[in-house]
Amino acid sequence: MNLQFEERPALHGYRIGIASLDAEKSLNALSLPMIEALDARLKAWAEDPTIACVMLRGTGPKAFCAGGDVVQLVQQCREHPGEVPPLARRFFADEYRLDHRIHSYPKPFICWAHGHVLGGGMGLMQGAGIRIVTPSSRLGMPEINIGLYPDVGGSWFLARLPGRLGLFLGLTAASINARDALDLNLADRFLRDDQQDALLEGLVQLNWREQADLQLHSLLRALENEACGELPAAQWLPRRERIDELLDVADLPAAVQAISALQQDDNALLARAAKTLAHGCPLTAHLVWQQIRRARHLSLAEVFRMEYAMSLNCCRHPEFPEGVRARLIDKDQTPHWHWPDVATIPEAVIEAHFAPAWDGEHPLADL
Repeated sequence: MNLQFEERPALHGYRIGIASLDAEKSLNALSLPMIEALDARLKAWAEDPTIACVMLRGTGPKAFCAGGDVVQLVQQCREHPGEVPPLARRFFADEYRLDHRIHSYPKPFICWAHGHVLGGGMGLMQGAGIRIVTPSSRLGMPEINIGLYPDVGGSWFLARLPGRLGLFLGLTAASINARDALDLNLADRFLRDDQQDALLEGLVQLNWREQADLQLHSLLRALENEACGELPAAQWLPRRERIDELLDVADLPAAVQAISALQQDDNALLARAAKTLAHGCPLTAHLVWQQIRRARHLSLAEVFRMEYAMSLNCCRHPEFPEGVRARLIDKDQTPHWHWPDVATIPEAVIEAHFAPAWDGEHPLADL
């Protein structure tokens, strides 16, 4: 199952629940069994009055979680072209239910987001009440590379970033460091990578019966004060003005043209982002543009319901299977996109990604 659970004794009979993603070789990529087991345990811990606090972390030095395990999913897509494979209906529904549970968790929920935090890892992290980043943290939504789109609530958190940074990050899969995450409200605290044990030791020593929030805040602040000297320099907030100006455009093709023109820019960060978009999936770019526009006035539950339709429809269309084939299966890094020109993708194709792909009530109607 590649998932470990621990309940560490604390004062006065309380316990700290610790869930560890344990698939180090795959950078803790989320499989369906991992999603289902984690959701069941978090539900049990939420209902257990002796569990005072929960921590979610990943094993190994390289990653908290590098995303969902999409290879098996895409293999089914290739076996059922033009259809939604049964695994997709279950995988995305269960993953989004898990993410929604974390967003609405009734107890202190700490996510230790070190190393790579990508795609599905961002979905887990962004719902947490206390999102911790470290010097090794590298956050991002890389779906432009594989023909998917920033799901797992990406519509929600990208739409709420300052200016047009959410659109830029979704289009370019640009990497976000710890300082960026704090600047953009994608993280709450910065600790050193070697402070996790100190945090856990502090949690078991708190008096969870009285003023627990005050004590937890004091613990986190004290640890953060020890770490602040290692905070990296900001990358994206200082470039917000330029990015906002670039993306002050009326439609998606103009946005792609504006960013792609930066491939030879003197700024290495912007040049790298431009090259990623230029080689990415044109259909994904349209989905990013649309999801951010549509999510601005949606509730969190409505966002997950919209994304569920989008994800199932991505499985029906050719770009997602082709992107995963090129990047993760054959690894030739040369996806052959069915719609290679962002300016000529039919509007009906884009709209079709937002249409229901099920009969009757929405499968996530109860969120």
